[in-house]
Amino acid sequence: MRDRFAIFAVALLAVLFTGAAALIVYDASRKDRIAEGVRAGGVEVGGLTRDVAEDKIARSLRGRMNEPILVRDGKTSFRLTPRQMGATFNVSAMVDAAIAASRDDNIFVRTVREIRGRPLHASVPASVSYSRLVLARFVDRVERKLNRKPQDARLGFNDAGEFHPIPGKRGVRVDSRALRGQLRTAILGLAPATITVRATKKDPRIKLKDLAREYDKLLIVNRKTFKLRFYRNLKLVKTYNIAVGAVGFDTPAGLYHIQNKAVNPAWSVPNKPWAGSLAGQVIPGGAANNPLKARWMGIYDGAGIHGTAEDGSIGTAASHGCIRMHIPDVVELYDRVEVNTPVYIA
Repeated sequence: MRDRFAIFAVALLAVLFTGAAALIVYDASRKDRIAEGVRAGGVEVGGLTRDVAEDKIARSLRGRMNEPILVRDGKTSFRLTPRQMGATFNVSAMVDAAIAASRDDNIFVRTVREIRGRPLHASVPASVSYSRLVLARFVDRVERKLNRKPQDARLGFNDAGEFHPIPGKRGVRVDSRALRGQLRTAILGLAPATITVRATKKDPRIKLKDLAREYDKLLIVNRKTFKLRFYRNLKLVKTYNIAVGAVGFDTPAGLYHIQNKAVNPAWSVPNKPWAGSLAGQVIPGGAANNPLKARWMGIYDGAGIHGTAEDGSIGTAASHGCIRMHIPDVVELYDRVEVNTPVYIA
């Protein structure tokens, strides 16, 4: 009985030894073959030997050198190819990683998986080097194109002194760190070749609905019609008759603001030939020879709005650049506006 048991044990050990030896020989024969279901650098290499896998990856990656990575933000897009980045692929390292992934499990798990034809479902990233400088410059170009500060809504004016609302624009700040990471991932073949820019949006401080409040007071001067219009919250309150600069002394056109105000202002006479004997002098406020009557609202480089004793000049181009008003009108307007009130001169 004992002899039979010994013979059975020896036979069993021989079978096990033979099976293990066969298993080892089989596994050794697969050491340079990649398991089914393995991808390297986005290329399917399952079931291939080292040399065949290297050739397939090299051919595939050569074709991808000129395939652009697209970076999009709405209608704006940017392109960057691996070739432009000076990309080089280490194919041997990718195949080494694919084979290492194929042999990651123990010998029994590997053998059973292969015999049953079960795919490994492993993905090895591309082994690639590229110019960090080119990447940084590309991200900088995207930022320069897309980044902008919020732009407030405002009024636009035409030559007739009419105004119209101009919508504001949201500010944009590109998440450059996220973009660099997305580009690196795309180069490694782990992300789509189209990248949507991540950015922070910031609303403008002044929106269209805020314009009436923002322009709570507004003056518009029309030099052709000799009219000054006063608005409250963009609604016309009153129109005044005025005089403007004579030919050669034109009242300056454009958008200004009231810079200063004064009651019965002194007149610093310009040192100009037209001033005659008064040139360079300071004429006290209220003096008979002071043409700045009652009120002064300065707007630009010595030009301003003031009252005049020459009522007959109203409705003409008669001043040396200032805007003249009837004295009761300038007193009324003075009390209605403050420093920084916008003044548009058409």
